[in-house]
Amino acid sequence: MKVGYTTMNTPADIAPPVLGPLLESAGFDSIWIGEHSHIPVSRATPYPTGGDMPWQYTTMMDPFLSLMQIGDHAPSLLLGLGVALPLEHDVFVLAKQVATLDVLSGGRVQFGVGVGWNREELANHRDVKWSMRYRALADCVAALRALWTNDESEHHGEWYDFDKVWSRPKPVQRPHPPIWCGTGGKLGTQHAVAWADGWMPLDVTLGDVQKRVTKFRQVASEAGRTDVPISMVAFGDPTLDTLLHYRDLGIERVIVGSGRDGWEDPTGVPAFIDRYAAMIDRLAS
Repeated sequence: MKVGYTTMNTPADIAPPVLGPLLESAGFDSIWIGEHSHIPVSRATPYPTGGDMPWQYTTMMDPFLSLMQIGDHAPSLLLGLGVALPLEHDVFVLAKQVATLDVLSGGRVQFGVGVGWNREELANHRDVKWSMRYRALADCVAALRALWTNDESEHHGEWYDFDKVWSRPKPVQRPHPPIWCGTGGKLGTQHAVAWADGWMPLDVTLGDVQKRVTKFRQVASEAGRTDVPISMVAFGDPTLDTLLHYRDLGIERVIVGSGRDGWEDPTGVPAFIDRYAAMIDRLAS
């Protein structure tokens, strides 16, 4: 099992040109950065894991620019969006951003996508009913696939509709960078199976991880998909036993760093990275 790392990507965190080599030299295979274009001050949406929303959400930097810097300084590290919020982008601009990053990094992009958790944030971007956000995301992903794979690209969907266009450059990875669906729950599972290249849930939202992984594989198998990889985002400070359990479940990658103890203090990052670097050989065996 491979080990990745996720960061809130704020100006207070370790700078991307420093973080990338630190992870690469420690044996991590990937870095994953999420995004929030903004956080509405007046917000009715509760924070999904409970309690107050961490202040870091209000200072997150642009993930594409940070990943570009990391890629320049860590030439073997995979560059993951974990997760991007496609419904908050112009689809043509997003297609070009992802393709450009893949070209300039030599084909290292991992495109994690989700719907977000903040109703007001989505409403500021797009007139999509909250109950329809998964369907809109599926339509957006289909449009992106068309833009990445067809020289004269067109798409005619419910939310995205355009006649033939040229959208270049195409990504280095063919047919396109892997698309990871960062959703949990019954509806998220169905969408991950329907259109994603891989599933990337957060373990704290799954409850019984073994039960949810087994259910996911059952749903995937019934849909004729028996090889959907799983990258599990491990919240907090998981023990070696927990990670070994995930490995034994056949999970391809675990991503650590989300909600780590003392995550508001970037000075603790090197020690955190060292702790999990010491487990990498055990997890790979």
